[in-house]
Amino acid sequence: MTWVFDHLGLLGDLTVTHVYLSVLPVVLGLIIAIPLGWAASRWRPARAFLLTVSGLLYTIPSLALIVILPAIISTKTLDPVNVIITLTVYTIALLVRSIADALSAVPPTIVAAATAIGYRPFKRFLGVEFPLAIPVVVAGLRVAMVSNISLVSVGALIGIAGYGQLFTNGFQLQFVTEIVTGIVATLLLALVADLVLQLIGRLVTPWTRVGR
Repeated sequence: MTWVFDHLGLLGDLTVTHVYLSVLPVVLGLIIAIPLGWAASRWRPARAFLLTVSGLLYTIPSLALIVILPAIISTKTLDPVNVIITLTVYTIALLVRSIADALSAVPPTIVAAATAIGYRPFKRFLGVEFPLAIPVVVAGLRVAMVSNISLVSVGALIGIAGYGQLFTNGFQLQFVTEIVTGIVATLLLALVADLVLQLIGRLVTPWTRVGR
């Protein structure tokens, strides 16, 4: 505990970096995955193609993708953009299926009723279909967020700051306290992020609690 109190400034800086590298890909991934998930829920050929591609993308090892990205997009090896793009790809891969399944599960009678009262496709999507899909989408976001918080640490192997820095330094110095601190910090951040997303999900879907 003495080491932790002596390095609160360092831990604070690492926390800010870790949160930034975890949250931004989730936001970007959600923005991109929504139209892709919508397309997958509407057209069978698009669904087969998008789900296959997203599944294949998720199988690429994170470290390998981070390392080869500079050669593809001409960034520097130590640029945090490589981590952000990698985790955005993984987020999209996770969310496309969740969004597609959630939208496909919206009862056709509700869609037909919205159409009957004059809702055009875009307005119907924003006002009816997507709100009903939010609980499933939030569940996907929770998985993506926790996954990203874990994967950000891999960036430390190529010099990207975050809690992974505690792991690499601890192993190099054979200092167990630093390693344990990194593990505990990662677990706590994942827990807090999951609780925040769960709370947001409850706040934006008050109708799911009616009658409980």
